[in-house]
Amino acid sequence: MPWTKRNYPPSLKNFEPRVRGKAVEIANALLEEGYEAGRAIAIATSQAKEWNENHPEQEAASGTAVNLRVVPHEGSWAIKRQGSRQPEAVAPTKEAAENKAKQIASDENICVIVHRRDGTVEKSFNYR
Repeated sequence: MPWTKRNYPPSLKNFEPRVRGKAVEIANALLEEGYEAGRAIAIATSQAKEWNENHPEQEAASGTAVNLRVVPHEGSWAIKRQGSRQPEAVAPTKEAAENKAKQIASDENICVIVHRRDGTVEKSFNYR
């Protein structure tokens, strides 16, 4: 039976809700892959802590998301504000988009999250 936000292993009770939620998500995925429950919890706990360090929560004073994301876009790479549909900039290569995003993020003291072509997160940069 998968765990939920309200029904989770006792070992996760002292985690912040955001990290606990991610750990539950990871543990459930590992259970589906056939991992034993104890091993799934241990792996999920470690990965959720790492995820939390690499993906800090951001709050914008204006109510808009402030993280920049480098994502694939129509055969090129785009820089988008988290939560925005429109690219802030488009570059022909991932490297060019990443460099531009890092420059913007550094100027604005925000984070850059770089995605792979399949949409998963590859790396992040925190300029806060």
